[in-house]
Amino acid sequence: MVDLKDLLADLADESAQLDALVSPLPPTEWARATPAPGWSIAHQIAHLAWTDHVALLAATDSEAFFATVTAAPDVTRLVDVGADQFLAPPPELLARWRAGRAGLVDALATVPAGEKLPWYGTQMSTTSMATARIMETWAHGEDVADTLGVTRPATDRLRHIAHLGFRTLGHGFAAHGRAVPAAPVRVELAGPAGDTWAWGPADAANRLTGPARDFCLLVTQRRHRADLSLVPTGPVADEWLDVAQAFAGPPGIGRGPVGEDGAGA
Repeated sequence: MVDLKDLLADLADESAQLDALVSPLPPTEWARATPAPGWSIAHQIAHLAWTDHVALLAATDSEAFFATVTAAPDVTRLVDVGADQFLAPPPELLARWRAGRAGLVDALATVPAGEKLPWYGTQMSTTSMATARIMETWAHGEDVADTLGVTRPATDRLRHIAHLGFRTLGHGFAAHGRAVPAAPVRVELAGPAGDTWAWGPADAANRLTGPARDFCLLVTQRRHRADLSLVPTGPVADEWLDVAQAFAGPPGIGRGPVGEDGAGA
């Protein structure tokens, strides 16, 4: 069981790493297009600010959270509309994102133990919400880093994303309209420090091995399977590479192999 305090510290650190990447940028750089079609660097940060905002509502005011859903004219475009609504000149956007993410960390720390938070189509524990926020912050940070030509160092915070990626195996299949497999999958990943992270039965016939960062890029749909050093064994593990999706909602269109277009969450 992961301690919520440790998760929230990792969320703050993940946000700070991305903050350090974007805060020195001149306004013209914020307008640069990222690998997500139609989204600039500013859109990426606005999306995180909006998602932190609705997560804060989920933790503090469930009625206000549900109002964001019922007020949406098209729930399939909720993410894009939210990013557009939170766009602002870079200094204002940066301040909004900083205040919102700090408020969310504080709010999650005070949610009574065992209480579930409303979310889109589901409910989440505070630890799940914090893990999801780490995942999204890292994934959208990858889009920004790719745009700037920066390779960010892998950290042990990837373990949270990898755990979520493993837990959402069934969701990935279901989101893509495929039957959820009954056969278990063993996942063994090489962590940044050279240790092995593992999930699933050790004797499972279906297995997936490779670098932890590559697995995180897969489940956040930031890279195509062809561009990753992940090795599947068995039909379920192999098919999983086509549908893996750690984020909620409908299936992302993913990223094509290097040189092709595509986008994730």
